[in-house]
Amino acid sequence: MARPRHRRLCPPRSIGHNKSSHPIWRLAPLWHRAVDRPQAEAALSLSSYRACVSTETTSTSLSISTPRDMWSIAREIAEGDLVIIWLTRDVIQPLVITPGKELNSKFGVYRHTDLVGVPYGSKIASRNGKGFVHVLRPTPELWTLALPHRTQILYLADIAFIVSWLNIRPGSRVIEAGTGSGSFSHSVARTIGSSGHLWSYEFHEARVTKAREEFSRHGMEDIVTLTHRNVCKDGFTVENTVDAVFLDLPAPWEAVEHAKTALRKDRITRICCFSPCMEQVLRTVSALNDAGFTDITMYETLIRPHQVDAVPPLTPISEIGEKLKKTEARREEKRQRQIASSRAALARREAASGKRKRGDDTGEAPVDDAEGGIAGKRAKTDDENDAKDTKSIAGDAVVFKEEEVVPAVSHDVLLEASILAETAPPTKISVSKAFPEVRGHTSYLTFACLLPASVSAENAASGSQPIGTSGGTRSVENAEASPATGTIITT
Repeated sequence: MARPRHRRLCPPRSIGHNKSSHPIWRLAPLWHRAVDRPQAEAALSLSSYRACVSTETTSTSLSISTPRDMWSIAREIAEGDLVIIWLTRDVIQPLVITPGKELNSKFGVYRHTDLVGVPYGSKIASRNGKGFVHVLRPTPELWTLALPHRTQILYLADIAFIVSWLNIRPGSRVIEAGTGSGSFSHSVARTIGSSGHLWSYEFHEARVTKAREEFSRHGMEDIVTLTHRNVCKDGFTVENTVDAVFLDLPAPWEAVEHAKTALRKDRITRICCFSPCMEQVLRTVSALNDAGFTDITMYETLIRPHQVDAVPPLTPISEIGEKLKKTEARREEKRQRQIASSRAALARREAASGKRKRGDDTGEAPVDDAEGGIAGKRAKTDDENDAKDTKSIAGDAVVFKEEEVVPAVSHDVLLEASILAETAPPTKISVSKAFPEVRGHTSYLTFACLLPASVSAENAASGSQPIGTSGGTRSVENAEASPATGTIITT
C-alpha cells in the first residue's frame, strides 16, 4: 500500500533552497497544526500549504507581512515600509525596506534586514564603523525634501500658505492642476483625510504614470484621482463640485474659466495660481477679474530658518579687562628686563675697553699664565655672569632682579570677583544663526474668491460691486502691484 502523500513532512531534495529559506520551514507550525486536526481541516490546511510552496518567488510567503502605506502609525519598521533616511541636513533620501538589499553611502553600509523591527527615529550605526544615519517616519514635509524631482516642486513655505488661504481642511474637495512630482498632492491628501477628495491633473504622460505608482504605494489611491489631461483645452472632469482649485500651470489664465465651472456655487470658494513671473501674474489677474472673482491678492512667501546651537558662555568684560592688565604688566616687565640687560652688556664693554687703555699707557705687555690665559685673569663661568647681571649698575636708576612682579589687588577687584563667583553664568548658552541657503525658488501666489450665485445675482440686481472689484473689464496695462503688501491693485 502506497504511503499517503500528506504524511510527507520534508521538502523534496531537488528544490535548491536551504533549510532556513525554504517556505516549508516557515510554514512548519501550520503543517503540524494540520496533522493534529481532523482529516477535513487537515486537507484544507494542506491545500493552502501546497499553494504557497508552488509559488516561484521566495518573497511571497505567509511569513512576510503586507507592506504598509505611508500613513501607518506603527511604532516599529516592518518589511516593505517606506522610511526616510536622514544622512545630513542637505542629504535626505527615501528607502523601501527590502530584505537582501543594502544602503551604501559615504557614512557606511547598512543592511535592510538590520532596520526591520527598529523603532522610527532611531540612530543606526553603520556596519563598517564609518558613521551613522537616522531612520525617520515619512511625512509630507520630509517627502517634499526627499522625493525624486521630476519637475520644480513647491516647498513647505508655499504649501502651508496655500493650504491656509484656500481654507483646505478635513473633508474638503480640491482640484490640483499640475501634479508634477507630487509634493503638494501629499500635503493636501494628509489635510483632507479619507472624508475629502483630491482631483489631480497632469498633461505629461510619463509623469502621470510615475505619480500614479507613488500614490498607490503610499496608500493614497482612495483619496486622489489622477487624470492625464490638458485642462487648459479640455477643462476638468467635474462641475460645481470642489471647494478650492490650485493651478500650477505655465498659463493659468487659460484655465480660469474651467476652474469657475468646477467650483461650487452654493458657498464661497477659492482659487490659487502659482506663477514664477510677474507677467504671468498680471495676465492671471485680468482673467480672474473677467471671470467675476473677487478679493484678488498676490503674495510672495519667503522663509528663513535658523540653526540654534548651545555654546560656552561669553567671557565677561571685567574678566577680559583684568587679563589685558596682567598681559600689559608682563609685557612691561619683559621690556624693563631687556633694557637692563642691554645696559649691563654696554657697561661691561666699556669697563673692558678702559682696562685695555690703561695697559697700553704703562707699556707693559700682558703675561700669559700656565694655562694660556692673561696673568691675573681667569675664565668666568656662566653663574658668575648671571650673578653680575643681577647686581645694581652704578649710575643707572633701573635695578634688575629675577623676581616676579606681583601686582597689588585692590578691594574693588576682590569684591567684583566674589560677586561673579556668586552669580556664575550658565555652562552653555543658546545662539541662533540663519541658514546661508534655503531650498526654494521665486514664486508668486495669486488668490481670489468666487462668491455664491445668489450673492452675485443680488449684487447684479442692486448694481453694487463686490469687494475687490471696481467694475468694467480689466486689462494688463491698468493692473499694478503694491510693493508694500504684495496685493494686486486694479484701477
